[in-house]
Amino acid sequence: MHKDNPLLVGILLTVGAGIMFSGMDALGKHLTMLLPVIQVIWGRYFVQTVILTVYLSARTGTGFLRTRHPFLQILRGLILLTTTFLMYEALKRVPLADATAVLFFSPIMVTILSVVVLGERIGPHRIAAVLAGFLGMMLILSPGFGTFHPALVLVLVAAVLNAVYLLLTRHLAGREDAAATQFNTTAAGAVILTLIVGPSWQTPDLGTGLLLVAIGSLGTVGHFVLVRAFAHAPASLLSPFLYSQVMGASLLSVALFGDPLRPAMMAGTVILVGSGVYIWWRENRRRLATL
Repeated sequence: MHKDNPLLVGILLTVGAGIMFSGMDALGKHLTMLLPVIQVIWGRYFVQTVILTVYLSARTGTGFLRTRHPFLQILRGLILLTTTFLMYEALKRVPLADATAVLFFSPIMVTILSVVVLGERIGPHRIAAVLAGFLGMMLILSPGFGTFHPALVLVLVAAVLNAVYLLLTRHLAGREDAAATQFNTTAAGAVILTLIVGPSWQTPDLGTGLLLVAIGSLGTVGHFVLVRAFAHAPASLLSPFLYSQVMGASLLSVALFGDPLRPAMMAGTVILVGSGVYIWWRENRRRLATL
């Protein structure tokens, strides 16, 4: 399957990562109601780094500690740490669905920057599908923009930073060992957060502690899946499928935070899925035509 249709593999991995990230953010929002934001982020980063260290040590020895691009790896990790902090600060104040909507300015930025920075080529059909996906997202979340909350500015900044993070992930995917990239996603942030979390620390109960482990576990699997996805297909092609995180966040908002299930959300979901399927169908047809 990997050899016959790498595009389909990349799409499936991207959708899976998006769903995992929506679950992780839902847990993060819940935890910010119980613990300081910095401690929630520490839990995510510390647990993820510990899991990766144990797993990668058993699989590759100490090879994952070596990187050919240390500056880019550290920069990528710090960008993600800043993105996470801004996002979770906003989640304390605005609904999960609203924050996720603004964060998904990132795929639009990725599509644009992938042309400028990575030199990828995109046609009008793919651009139209990305815009259709954005329209679907707005239909899902339109009531949240009736009154603009200042905290959404934090998410807007996070969205721009997240686009840079995604491009760096794509850039490193073909040049760096996947294990090193996965480890460096959170390693620097875990060290920094461990050094500064002390003054804000609140000892969690058993249930809350288990949720901290869960958020770190979801982050571990989600980022590994995303790294693998970008190794199979261009960022500009996969970016619309990151909208699966928007759909997941919308559903979790209904299930966990009591947001109503509205016709606009259902219509937007159909548009999002339709735009993604159209991109896959058109690209797959082009691939078959060249065989």
